Amino acid sequence: MSTDLPAACPKGSQEPGPAPGPAPGAPPGPAAPPRRLPLPPLLAGLTAALLVSVLCGTGLGAAGVTWGETLRFLRAGLTGGSIAPGEVSAYTIVWELRFPRALLAAVVGAGLSAVGVAVQAMVRNALADPFVLGISSGAAIGANAVLLFGALGALGVWALSGAAFVSALAAMVLVYLAARTPQGLTPLRLVLTGSAMYYGFSAVTTLMIFSVDRGEAARSAMMWILGSLGGATWSSLPIAAAVVLAGIGCLLWTARSLNALAMGDETAAALGVDPERLRRGLFVLAAAVTGAVVAVSGAIGFVGLMVPHVTRMLVGADHRRVLAVAPLLGAVLLVWVDIASRLLLAPVELPVGVLTALIGVPCFVLLMRRRRYTFGGA
Repeated sequence: MSTDLPAACPKGSQEPGPAPGPAPGAPPGPAAPPRRLPLPPLLAGLTAALLVSVLCGTGLGAAGVTWGETLRFLRAGLTGGSIAPGEVSAYTIVWELRFPRALLAAVVGAGLSAVGVAVQAMVRNALADPFVLGISSGAAIGANAVLLFGALGALGVWALSGAAFVSALAAMVLVYLAARTPQGLTPLRLVLTGSAMYYGFSAVTTLMIFSVDRGEAARSAMMWILGSLGGATWSSLPIAAAVVLAGIGCLLWTARSLNALAMGDETAAALGVDPERLRRGLFVLAAAVTGAVVAVSGAIGFVGLMVPHVTRMLVGADHRRVLAVAPLLGAVLLVWVDIASRLLLAPVELPVGVLTALIGVPCFVLLMRRRRYTFGGA
């Protein structure tokens, strides 16, 4: 009978010993690549979650409207059906107030998330977001001029959003002119200039608020600065939605170029991408989308900063995948944050930007403390 031991087993032992570990003090070996979620089921799940979220945003609120009534009112509004005379008040709450607000929350969340991805690639800075360019604080100047001083009163319901959008574009021009050099538009100068302009525009906004004696006007201005979707109407939704959808489409079209730009200007140039031209186009697009969403929602922070990082953890750093997922994820997030802002202290409404900060700060700190976390995810 043969009693030979396996070749891998030293003589006198019954089974192979454990594999030798790294020598003390030796650097660890390369980590296994993180597992990425498959894209089609993730997109399908987020789309379904968004539909459910919008439905919940329409049905939940301080006023008592049953789910059966909510669904019936939505069907009547979408198909032109009729309602009983005694249901006009509840129908107005559902169709004129809650439904456009839930849709606008989805549009704003998608826009801020997509622009956050673009800005982080544009300036190659993991801490960048749509507001680092100073556009949001610039929009606040125009909005406060309407809320506090009644500027552009001839525009009626369009005065607030129109003034905010125009002042956002003016802020974009100032930042661009201040950051540009004969050598081009560099990421570092763009970040520094945008940050400096942000504080300058914020100071002007604060002076405007303190210069008026009307308490209610000042309160409205503060609510707008901190972010609120309370002014959502059917008239404010189409323009914001069109700008956001066009912006996301343009970003998806340039996703391969964003991949190259994120690796550095020299690498991008070697791959046939003009970094200066691409960065200039991204700057204009980010300003337009940010101005459009800020004009209807005020300054809502942390969505454009946090959602891109979470998305990269799920699908990796390829911008073709990131830009497909981030808008949906941001839309779902902001719809639920808006629901919480209406319900936590009902009937008092909390600023949406306060809740995004309360949620975003601890989540971002935990994200940064994850082992092996880098700009590209993992």
